[in-house]
Amino acid sequence: MNYPLSDRINNMSESATLAMAAKARELKSQGIDIISLSLGEPDFKTPKHIQEAAKKAIDSEKYFAYPPVSGYLDLREAIAQKLQKENGIPSSADQIVVSNGAKQSIANVMLSLLNPGDEVIVFAPFWVSYAELVKLAEGTPVFVTGTLENDFKPSAQQLKEAITPKTKAILYSSPCNPTGSVFTKAELEAIAEVVKEHTDLLVISDEIYEHINFGTEGHTSIGALPGMAERTITVNGFSKGFAMTGWRVGYISAPLPIAKAATKIQGQITSGNSSIAQRAALAAITEDLTPTLDMTKTYHKRRDMMLELLEEMPGVVTNVPTGAFYIFPDVSSFFGKSDGETTIGDADDLAIYLLNKAHVSVVTGGAFGAPNCIRISYAASDAELKEAMVRMKKVLSELK
Repeated sequence: MNYPLSDRINNMSESATLAMAAKARELKSQGIDIISLSLGEPDFKTPKHIQEAAKKAIDSEKYFAYPPVSGYLDLREAIAQKLQKENGIPSSADQIVVSNGAKQSIANVMLSLLNPGDEVIVFAPFWVSYAELVKLAEGTPVFVTGTLENDFKPSAQQLKEAITPKTKAILYSSPCNPTGSVFTKAELEAIAEVVKEHTDLLVISDEIYEHINFGTEGHTSIGALPGMAERTITVNGFSKGFAMTGWRVGYISAPLPIAKAATKIQGQITSGNSSIAQRAALAAITEDLTPTLDMTKTYHKRRDMMLELLEEMPGVVTNVPTGAFYIFPDVSSFFGKSDGETTIGDADDLAIYLLNKAHVSVVTGGAFGAPNCIRISYAASDAELKEAMVRMKKVLSELK
């Protein structure tokens, strides 16, 4: 039987990170020792006090019914207070929408804002789902690409040149997935000045990695800059900084009309976020941040170790990422080379080569809008990372 799938689904790309993880799991099921550095998932357990909050919520038997579509009021109030205190973003509970992960948060925003043909400027390299979520909402992603020499960060001038009458919004992450780069306050101020030249132009700032920041300046939210609160949708969540990927809790803080629109969309799709997960999230955002700070210190040490190990691999060129838990090296020097059996044409080939020969799973940079690079996640144990680098160094040296 022919099943007539929609053009929407036929035109949508599969998530490259999830696809590579699936290939790695397939090889693992065959008994092959795969070291997975492909998923953006903390290797830490959710902190105990957060787990305990969820258990307490279950035992109370108060949280078994449908929660409010936009999230429990006390959680939204806590998020708004956090944004005001820590980020300097003016916010109130009615501007917060709690969703099933930051991915749904972004999807809600796109479906709320975009009409067919509207453009969204996406800073590249970009997280793999950005472009697909824009297209799902029948918008057009327009890529503005940063270079390795500038830590992969597009400039305000590049942004200015990319804006057209069809531009509805600008979307970026900082700290960035996949590059680990962090926009400085000065860089965001320059971007904000460009944005403010255009009526009704919005910024969607994905700050899911805000706690994983190694820079001396710290994290800057563009929504805190003068004149930007009413133009900014801040996206955040609990997956990365609190090791809560499976709990699926993300949120936006947005101008009230956009928050209401996102709530309307969410009400028709998921009805809201898990009641128990929200109680865990409330504990995460209001209680002890020590586990989060300790995780960040560990990531910082791992980054330094990984940079040292990658420096020992001729042909691998990288910058120094200052946040998240990724390194995004340029590997184009290996294109056209062969080990006698496999010829590397591009980063896709190299990622498969590393999986099959080194049994190390990484993700091709092509999925992130950077076809000369691969993304390596260092959200793994020190032992796994060291062994993975030994394997990579060996098989890369065989390419001539």
